[in-house]
Amino acid sequence: MVTTKKQQQVIGYLPDERPPLWKLLLYAIQQVIVMFPATVAVAIITGFHISTTIFASGLATICFIFVTGKKIPLYYGSSFSYVAAIGSLMASESLVGLALNDKIAVAQFGIVMSGFVSIGAGLIIKRFGRDSIEKVLPASVTGPIAMIIGLTLAGTALKDAASIAIDTAGGIGVSESQIALANNMAWIISLVTLLSTIMFSVYLKGVMGQLPILLGPVLGCITTYIICLVTGIDLFKVLPETMNNGIFALPVFTLPKPSWMAVAAIMPIAIATIPESTAHVYQLDIYVNDLAKKKGSKKRYNISDKLGLNLIGDGIGDIVSGFIGGPAGTNYGENISAMAITRVFAIPVLIGAAIIAMIVACFTPLVNAIYSIPTAVIGGLEVYLFGAISAQGVAIMLEKKVDLFSSKNVAVIATIMVIGIGGQYGFGGNIPFFGMEIPCVAGAAIFGIVLNLILSIGEKKRTAAENANVIEDDTQPDEKEDEVTAN
Repeated sequence: MVTTKKQQQVIGYLPDERPPLWKLLLYAIQQVIVMFPATVAVAIITGFHISTTIFASGLATICFIFVTGKKIPLYYGSSFSYVAAIGSLMASESLVGLALNDKIAVAQFGIVMSGFVSIGAGLIIKRFGRDSIEKVLPASVTGPIAMIIGLTLAGTALKDAASIAIDTAGGIGVSESQIALANNMAWIISLVTLLSTIMFSVYLKGVMGQLPILLGPVLGCITTYIICLVTGIDLFKVLPETMNNGIFALPVFTLPKPSWMAVAAIMPIAIATIPESTAHVYQLDIYVNDLAKKKGSKKRYNISDKLGLNLIGDGIGDIVSGFIGGPAGTNYGENISAMAITRVFAIPVLIGAAIIAMIVACFTPLVNAIYSIPTAVIGGLEVYLFGAISAQGVAIMLEKKVDLFSSKNVAVIATIMVIGIGGQYGFGGNIPFFGMEIPCVAGAAIFGIVLNLILSIGEKKRTAAENANVIEDDTQPDEKEDEVTAN
């Protein structure tokens, strides 16, 4: 194989490649930083133990990677899709009076059972093939779903970017002038993080060019420290749960307690994560094969053909996480964005990130060190990562050559986008619908899938008729031309 100079300059790691150990550790730390905020946030919102949730994400990721034969580079983390269902169950009257661990144990059973939904969907896809799922989830559906996953998180990114975390930052006073100054400092920190991460990813070359998601937050933290020294405003956070736990503290592991109420509340949510997970697999397929092409590799990474295997791995992840006391989850779009930006898709890096997460969960100072990263730093990073998720949705439609002039495709894309984004900003993420609270991404995905299937009825007959008309129109001028020639 002849390798061009341009190909030699492309630096990146494909799924079956292994970076040197010191690089691997740095890349793995990036992946941990990316997954940490959302994973911890889900634990805080649902009331699950934070260290257990972090440990569960790492263990579930390792199980996912080995179940999928080390072919799909994805990181498993806690999903916001389940937050409303788990939170409602934990706060329900039926569980009033139970200790926290007993409430978690009840929820765990629903989480474990939700894993079987993903496994079942994966087996169906493996049985009937990828073409069967593409009829239900074509690029005109998965592309917009990927876009709204990123866009519905846009508000979170900007709120985090402006956050001063008054509840945890002891150095902030209560006067309006102090709060205004703190808000201004938060914007400075988030902008430094955002712009430095972008600049590092665009302009740095070699190994440093693959570490922007580590270097950007480091510079943001340095900025926060300088601001603290100059103004006295401390925006570093402190996690109250771990303040008195010593240096080493094992996560709190609990076992599931059978409950049909938990099954009814949590298990159906797994259906909503299937389109999201599908979109992630298509994103990954595009970016991995693009890197392979740029590196001059003739190998084709058929990741999208492994969609069924991915869903089975997702289900195993839910079962593993739920069995030890972690929330339900799915593969993380943030980690995919990090891989796309850094061009590091190596499976060993994700295994390393999972191991680091499990180690961090057992050492209180490490949990505190990562959690202490200012929210403004995370917000600056999220602006880039969440936007990258949306951009990947556009890439899916471009790669699959979705006809954006088709009335059917426009209808499907338009409704998914408005329901998903409107549900987030109109109703806070859960759309009230006939007495139910429908997560906006799930609602948009389901509506788009159903609408696409309805509009696809009789599509082959219409296409055949249109083609016949085109052929007929093409032949008529020739016939007239023959007549003129004969005359």
